[in-house]
Amino acid sequence: MPSEAPMSVAIAESSSLEEKWFCLRSQPKHEHIAAAHLRQYDDVEVFCPRVKIQRSTRRGLVWFTEALFPNYLFARFAMERWHARVRSCHGVSGIVHFGDHVPEVPEGALEELRRYMQDSELKTVSFTIAEGDDVEIVEGPFRGQNGVVKQLLPARERVKVLLEVLGGVTEVNLNLTAVFKEAPLLI
Repeated sequence: MPSEAPMSVAIAESSSLEEKWFCLRSQPKHEHIAAAHLRQYDDVEVFCPRVKIQRSTRRGLVWFTEALFPNYLFARFAMERWHARVRSCHGVSGIVHFGDHVPEVPEGALEELRRYMQDSELKTVSFTIAEGDDVEIVEGPFRGQNGVVKQLLPARERVKVLLEVLGGVTEVNLNLTAVFKEAPLLI
């Protein structure tokens, strides 16, 4: 678990004017705010990957923007020169460290993450429902019932759902916004 103790020994270990990537801990839900403030410094490069995801909620499809790594972001800077400013930057809780050791994030790891993000800090992930998905009906007379998606109808705005009603199985055509499916994990 990362420590939040003072880093006097860690700075001596990493004492260098060479710019390296480090992982920063942000205040809860402030990753993008910390990134914006850090970008005001000319010699600090920031990478704050976020996802824009459309999720089915009980009020229909809703777009959410979230950090890919909640409470964390990455910054490249010369530790000796910038550590105090980075640590005290608005939205930043601290630089991730383990005891007296401040680990560097390998350049290759950030390159791979950037490839995954398609060289952007924001990746859009679309909500999809497929045949066989378990869903809950969230509007209309069948609200609260669970069913299985049998077919996506040609309009792509409707689905055919199998419901068990009064001891029998019934097919029902519903608007896509009338069904709720748990969001899958991203990673």
